[in-house]
Amino acid sequence: MTIVSSDQPRATDSARSIQLTVVRRDGSSTPFDATKISVALSKAFLAVEGAEAGAGHRVRDVIADLTHRVLDALTSRGDARRSVHVEDIQDQVELALMRAGEHQVARAYVLYREERTKARTPDNAAGLSESTSKTITVQAPDGTTAPLDVERLRLIVAEAAAGLEAVDAELILNETLGSCYDGMAQHEVELALVMAARGYVETEPQYSFAASRLLLDQIRRETLGRVHGEPRQASQADMATAYVDYFPRYLEVGIEAGLLDPELTTFDLTKLAAAIKPERDLDFAFLGLQTLYDRYLLHIDKTRFELPQAFFLRVAMGIALKEENREERAIEFYELLSSFRFMSSTPTLFNSGTTRPQLSSCFLTTVDDDLAGIFTGIRNNALLAKYSGGLGNDWTPVRGIGAKIRGTNGESQGVVPFLKIANDTAVAVNQGGKRKGAVCAYLETWHLDIEEFLDLRKNTGDERRRTHDMNTANWVPDHFLQRVESKSDWTLFSPDEVPDLHDLYGAAFATAYENYEKAADRGEIRVFRRVKAVDLWRRMLTVLFETGHPWITFKDACNLRSPQQHDGVVHSSNLCTEITLNTTVDETAVCNLGSVNLVAHLTSNELTGNGLTSTGLDADLLRDTVKTAVRMLDNVIDVNLYTTPESERANQRHRPVGLGLMGFADALFALRIPYASDAAVEFADTSMEQISYHAIEASSELAAERGRYRTYDGSLWSQGILPIDSIELLREARDGDLTVDTSRRLDWDALRQKVLRDGMRNSNVLAIAPTATISNICGVSQSIEPIYRNLFVKSNMSGEFTVANPYLVADLKARGLWDQVMVSDLKYHDGVLSQIDRIPADLRDLYATAFELDPWWLVKAASRRQKWLDQAQSLNLYMSAPSGKALDELYRSAWRHGLKTTYYLRSQSATHVEKSTLQGTDGRLNAVPVALPEPTGAACSIEDPDCEACQ
Repeated sequence: MTIVSSDQPRATDSARSIQLTVVRRDGSSTPFDATKISVALSKAFLAVEGAEAGAGHRVRDVIADLTHRVLDALTSRGDARRSVHVEDIQDQVELALMRAGEHQVARAYVLYREERTKARTPDNAAGLSESTSKTITVQAPDGTTAPLDVERLRLIVAEAAAGLEAVDAELILNETLGSCYDGMAQHEVELALVMAARGYVETEPQYSFAASRLLLDQIRRETLGRVHGEPRQASQADMATAYVDYFPRYLEVGIEAGLLDPELTTFDLTKLAAAIKPERDLDFAFLGLQTLYDRYLLHIDKTRFELPQAFFLRVAMGIALKEENREERAIEFYELLSSFRFMSSTPTLFNSGTTRPQLSSCFLTTVDDDLAGIFTGIRNNALLAKYSGGLGNDWTPVRGIGAKIRGTNGESQGVVPFLKIANDTAVAVNQGGKRKGAVCAYLETWHLDIEEFLDLRKNTGDERRRTHDMNTANWVPDHFLQRVESKSDWTLFSPDEVPDLHDLYGAAFATAYENYEKAADRGEIRVFRRVKAVDLWRRMLTVLFETGHPWITFKDACNLRSPQQHDGVVHSSNLCTEITLNTTVDETAVCNLGSVNLVAHLTSNELTGNGLTSTGLDADLLRDTVKTAVRMLDNVIDVNLYTTPESERANQRHRPVGLGLMGFADALFALRIPYASDAAVEFADTSMEQISYHAIEASSELAAERGRYRTYDGSLWSQGILPIDSIELLREARDGDLTVDTSRRLDWDALRQKVLRDGMRNSNVLAIAPTATISNICGVSQSIEPIYRNLFVKSNMSGEFTVANPYLVADLKARGLWDQVMVSDLKYHDGVLSQIDRIPADLRDLYATAFELDPWWLVKAASRRQKWLDQAQSLNLYMSAPSGKALDELYRSAWRHGLKTTYYLRSQSATHVEKSTLQGTDGRLNAVPVALPEPTGAACSIEDPDCEACQ
């Protein structure tokens, strides 16, 4: 019996309107037939509900509706897409079933697809290989044809599966051969290999490494052919010698193309090439290598000529250019990068060793209050963003609406119209297409235009006063929050009438502010407005929830704990809220970033009966990593290309760097520590203490070797006040209203004496950045973030990628719980474990996802880290069901616990795991984009391909 809805004609309208064709598994095409979808759905319902399923109208109506949903998804691109692969249609059928809540039917459908896949897989792979090689020819890039080389495919697949116990090489090979057809292009064969492997990632994370290694074969063909000027292929085994021959020629090709610095050829290339470790190419997961290929590896007319290990060595050489022992240092830096123990930030990876070595990550500017100053600031934004810089702009000095303009005797239109121009500039300068230009505007809470500033990201209102592409942040003084707590009034001023408030903080700010309020009451101030502090605070939080902006950052904590308070004022943070450096109209603050991979510094990793465990951090290895990393960051300052004189002046005078970390959640998994626990808070404390101690020690050692930074005298460092000590300055300014644990374990007295004796090479050394892309390259969790989902599809500029938590999979395997039903359950529950009863409670606690955690744990751990930092941290806060009360308590708690900044407020939205098999949906080759519903909470999605924080 077949259940076919009478509503079928409606379901085929959209397909008929663009004449869809279906690509079969053998490469042939056939006209699209929507009734086949209804038939497949009918069989799935019959398998679950039996013959009586056809008796009622419910099933018929459900099938009609599901068929219509599938067709809508398949035709969502209209004329842009006229053909679709049969596997993609089946993916959409399963997705529609899961989203409709037909979980049991979807499970039956999954099993049916698996059975059909097995039926298509021949028992005798050798027989398939023989028949395939006889009937299939492959077209090379130069147009020549040759029989499909099945034996080479077998070799490449075997290498891809080597050392991966859970990967079945024959399964990948047979899946690939089953999709081959006569006349297939060579790149399509390579693509078929990758797709065959990545389709199994959701059931076994090790297939991600296999897919990466198969992609690597494609990269080898492309790069070796371009560098040597003739078609070349190499297996992984060949690369032990191929890298040595390739590397000097690669440099020549890059220099001839005007991409690489000719100075690189002055190194001892024989020595450097011998140091390359080809086996490290095998350490990439698929997302990491695809991201590297799409965005980092150098190309000529979109043909890559840079292999992964050459990429790391090129970056290392660029950073070592001014070292005395350049080869030794370059090899030392290469070791750190290629082992994933440390990774430089994206601008350094993009540009090191090139003819445009702009290696710095962050730029902070102050915009002056006149037309020349405003447009100079916008021009500088464009110049700084051109080579991959992230921007933070302090707009507080610009006068507010209604303020007098002396030159014209008119009235100002305020800061917002200029922010609109800055917004459009950020969109126009997109860093060569590698990632979007990105900027964050900061405004102090007392500014007259603060209420309009809060509305900049709204989707309603006058579009000329909206900045949909610009990030925004509130720069909040303590005095405002104290007024909120006392339920007092708050006065808004135009900065041209209260110019010193911009540079004041702590008690000095409070005194001056209150004096200006009295002056306003006496009629001595022309433009001001009074509001209830609580009302303004509530509006700040409401808009933050509604639009994801402006972020909440704290002016006084940033300044009172700044080592450089003797030489200026911190007027804003940066694009990602981890940098807190002084700015003036004449100095653009610059910071150079990199991150330590915590997981690479665990003392032991071994698979036990309960999963992956570790005994802790290797202190000696961590010290070595940090010492080398700080040297690399300091070197960036001297080899860097500065696009504005203001940035060069500031960086040469103060030499700030920002060492952070990534892989925090992975380390907790390995240590068997739930994120929502006191043990996790303690680990946040102890791990950050070690990094802080060794980073300060390393900078002091560099000062002894190379000299102190120019403005060292008078700094907190010169007074023997380290970051852990500066907490007391903040506590004193707040009259003790500060809740920060100040415990310590290392010998800080000895380090304090060393700093007093030898000085510091860098004004600032520590900052925790988001690490969104570099953590993908290293295959670890982002920065200090909790895990988002245990199974999900990650979207970024390289496409969409299936991500499965390998730690969870290992645990479930060890307990006999990992099967297709578990995969289906994980998809249905969006990678969240709390509603899957089969999973033991201890695993649900250990692998709790971001929105399952009480955000208080995030604040508590961040407070423990902040005490060790001379700058700040990019701290996202997650709330599954925000309320006004909850937001108020959360952000006041962050302030009271000594945080300097916060970043995105993440709330639940449309970023859910795509409830299909996920086969064929990864990377740039995803066949049919899945239309997701609109967000229901804050506008900030957790995986936004256009978001700087998600890149």
